[in-house]
Amino acid sequence: MAELLFELGSEELPARFVVPALDELERLFKEHCAQARVGHGAIRRFGTPRRLALLVDGLVDQTADVVKEVQGPSVKAAFDAEGKPKVPALKFAESVGRPVEQLKRVSTPKGEYLAADVEEKGRRTLELLPEVLSACVRKLQFPKSMRWGDVEASFGRPLQWIVALFGAELVPVTFADVRSGRQTRGHRFLSSGWLTVDQPAAYEATLEKAHVVASLEKRRALLVERLGAAAARAGGELIADEALVEQVLNLVELPNPVVGTFEARHLDLPPEVLIQEMKSHQRYFSLTDASGALLPRFIAVSNTPVKDEALSVKGYERVLRARLTDGRFFFDEDRKAPLQDRRPKLARRNWVQGLGSMAEKSDRVTALALFLAKATGKGDAATIERASFLAKCDLETGMVGEFPELQGVMGREYALHAREPKEVALAIAEHYLPKGATDGLPTRDEGALIGLADRLDSLCGLFAIGKKPTGAKDEFALRRAAIAVINLVVGRGYRFSLSAALDEALGLLGPVLAAAKKRVGDAQVKVDVAEFLRDRLRPLWGEAFRADLIDAVVAAGADDLVSVRRRLEALSAYVTRPEFASLAATFKRVSNLVEKQAKDVARAPVDASKLVDAAEVALAGEVVRVRDAVRASFQADDVAGALAKVVPLRLHVDAFFDQVMVMADDRALRENRVRLLMEIGELFGAVADFSKIQSEG
Repeated sequence: MAELLFELGSEELPARFVVPALDELERLFKEHCAQARVGHGAIRRFGTPRRLALLVDGLVDQTADVVKEVQGPSVKAAFDAEGKPKVPALKFAESVGRPVEQLKRVSTPKGEYLAADVEEKGRRTLELLPEVLSACVRKLQFPKSMRWGDVEASFGRPLQWIVALFGAELVPVTFADVRSGRQTRGHRFLSSGWLTVDQPAAYEATLEKAHVVASLEKRRALLVERLGAAAARAGGELIADEALVEQVLNLVELPNPVVGTFEARHLDLPPEVLIQEMKSHQRYFSLTDASGALLPRFIAVSNTPVKDEALSVKGYERVLRARLTDGRFFFDEDRKAPLQDRRPKLARRNWVQGLGSMAEKSDRVTALALFLAKATGKGDAATIERASFLAKCDLETGMVGEFPELQGVMGREYALHAREPKEVALAIAEHYLPKGATDGLPTRDEGALIGLADRLDSLCGLFAIGKKPTGAKDEFALRRAAIAVINLVVGRGYRFSLSAALDEALGLLGPVLAAAKKRVGDAQVKVDVAEFLRDRLRPLWGEAFRADLIDAVVAAGADDLVSVRRRLEALSAYVTRPEFASLAATFKRVSNLVEKQAKDVARAPVDASKLVDAAEVALAGEVVRVRDAVRASFQADDVAGALAKVVPLRLHVDAFFDQVMVMADDRALRENRVRLLMEIGELFGAVADFSKIQSEG
């Protein structure tokens, strides 16, 4: 066994390319190794703006011998009427190196075919690696690729070098005009000339000597440590921003933070404006004092240690000074007109082709938010109406035009400046929350309901004109919108019918969709959007709950998302009990029998006069006894209590199956017994579809 080093060196890649490219490179390597039957151990990844690399432990020296079944022609085509081999049989036998008599026959869905077991000898890994690695680099995709010189191939940025070593052996790989070798590059400014790597194990240390921290984990730790030290020197606390850390991490090969300042007069701007100015254009980190107030200081991260830090800081400060001056100009200009005066301009702003203007969307959101407020009994209608009327007006401001990330934030600031009620201003800002899966929720119902309406309108409208996500493509971020819907509904505890809300959203979209040339029918849109939302539950809740339990509770009904969550929590707590396996097995038996007989037995009340055996009489009595109590528990949102009341039925059901012939010859008895099981199924099924629960977690 030996280690493999595979490094692709290029001109500086955009920061957002690095980690996805490493993910893809690792996936491709594993995929092609599996196809070539090349076994390997753990994979370490290295990535900087100038390199993508894999260091793979424990590659086998040679692949194992395998026996493969090779399929030939059909028996019908291989032999004549007298059973003599025809040309196809003879040629197949020759290709596998054996007489026709030694060929075997195998049955397939298409009929009987000739086949042979052929031994495929293993090959040296060093012979296989050139094609494996070449395929990896050829298939590596980037959001945007470049071509250089007169070569046909493309890469994220022009490729400069390739290192491919299997132990001490060089693996020949060629891509575009670059051939693999043993030489890599160190830091662009702190290291000169080529660096020779003799063994894969020496790769990381070789780069560290050349001032490159190639390990993402080590570089992140070093960046965070040095940011903390810089913040302490500046007398402030760093504003946590993981996204910015990840971005800066892949902009540098050796992080060196420096502390700068900006004019304190700019602190009267909204903090979000200052933070966004520093983050978006300059990738600066912001600082606060102990009370959380923004300080007129920042931390910039250089790719090199600087000899004259004061001179370097002046450059960072000069660039930021211009940005903040622009920000102040936009802020002052925007406040010259009340927010509501910008509303007419939304009629000229197209939202999505086929779904009308932003003003039309705003009107739909208002109506749908008021519908949701009534359905949930939450939020102040007047605040919702005013806030949703103004919610998109900041799109017409200079500040949001410059910084789209400040949507809502600037709406809040400009609403307050126009002396709108504080609740209205807050709702304008909060209707964009949560922006991501880990973001906090709105603090008040008005913003939450407007945001919920906004996303449901987007989902229904875009699905209706055929713009739903496909594969990795999700240009309108509808997966993120669906996750936000779930988090809003469950996090705020909103009880309403999702089906009714989708009907209302589609009804409001009716006029604008009527003019759409290509559209999906409302019934199908409703089904697709509901399924799309359900499909987000497993990845969203998968870390906290078993996937089979999520599937089970969703299958029992997902029109009330709060109910889904509560049923899931109760079931997850109960599934660890020792008696649960028996309970699940019993219900699966009930479910399977009912499913088989459902088409032949009409639903009807159980006829007590046809209960003849003691076990079925006892079971029917127990069902009657617990039915109302279970329903009462559900109405009181006591899912755990409902489940606890259903559980004792198991012993009676088991006795029923042991002592009663369900499929009796007498049709009336048989149907009555099936109906009794249907009632039991409904009691269990109100919690979850137990047939989807695995017997072992």
